[in-house]
Amino acid sequence: MMNVAGQHSRGWRMAAAVVVAFLAGFVLASVYPDGLSFTDSFRLSQVQLASQGNAKALYKAGPFGTVKGLRKNPVVMSDESVNPRLGKFLQQVAINNELIVALANSNMQRMLELWFTSIKQVGIKNYLVVALDDNIERLCKEKDVPVYRWDPDEGKDSAAGGSHQVSALKFRILREFLQLGYSVLLSDVDIVYIQNPFDHIYRDSDVESMSDGHSNETAYGYNDVFDEPAMGWSRYAHTMRIWVYNSGFFYIRPTVPAIELLDRVADRLSKEANAWDQEVFNEELFFPSHPGYEGLHASKRTMDIYLFMNSKVLFKTVRNDPSLKKLKPVIVHMNYHTNKYERAKAVVEFYVNGKQDALDKLPLGSQWGQ
Repeated sequence: MMNVAGQHSRGWRMAAAVVVAFLAGFVLASVYPDGLSFTDSFRLSQVQLASQGNAKALYKAGPFGTVKGLRKNPVVMSDESVNPRLGKFLQQVAINNELIVALANSNMQRMLELWFTSIKQVGIKNYLVVALDDNIERLCKEKDVPVYRWDPDEGKDSAAGGSHQVSALKFRILREFLQLGYSVLLSDVDIVYIQNPFDHIYRDSDVESMSDGHSNETAYGYNDVFDEPAMGWSRYAHTMRIWVYNSGFFYIRPTVPAIELLDRVADRLSKEANAWDQEVFNEELFFPSHPGYEGLHASKRTMDIYLFMNSKVLFKTVRNDPSLKKLKPVIVHMNYHTNKYERAKAVVEFYVNGKQDALDKLPLGSQWGQ
């Protein structure tokens, strides 16, 4: 009798747990429609219950070819206490809880002006400049550009310096946007906007990033065979390669794995004096768990390289191909070149003003110091 009663008690507890988990998932889906679909919230509840202690799995796998894992993590609850001033500002600027964000100091002023001019021409409203000094704040206000003056902790982070110093700083600042519940399209200022990027983002991953790859293989992955003749029969070793994500243009959702990514990158950059933020960003995003290291469980998507175009794709491939020249990219990022302003102006002339020879005079590469 006691055993039967115990079984009934455990059964009721399990049933109650299922109901609670289901309702919690439903509430999350209702409050955060971009975070989870109704079906995904129920699947998440099942997975969470199935992974606890001795609980048995509560579902069966479907027929072959029909089973898919969860890719879209739920968003975090907004925490207004993190930065009330920023929170109030974002309520006025963001659309559908998402916006473009760029960090800038006076060293970037010329590129910044070209950047926000292109955004205005496209008609994008939900964008923001995080000003790292008084001059940039003043410029943005004069040009009617949404600007938020960042107020650093006393002696903690420096907003001075060039692009690499600002790149390292952005991961700490970006965390507050995510904690407040906003998705952010983080943007460097050496970018020309030609279409509204929010019309071309999937929003199905923690991180959606443009690639430094210049072809389908290098951007989306390929099998690279390593040859070691001394091994004889097993001389060929297959490796999987992908060119890095660009940490100067990526869409990031306010999820736990995304915030963990920012924390990992910011922590390493604060401790490793010679670390490059893009290198650290990719290592933390891609390296798997192995002895002595616990990898990040974040979902990711590579952006279309002909819509979210880097300058190598443009100057090496697109401008030399009559068919590809007819395509209209969403953005062009001058990440492969040092004479950024000159090339950005040429991009505007070609894609916005229709000057067909605007790209022709520029060489494939840039020289150091240009």
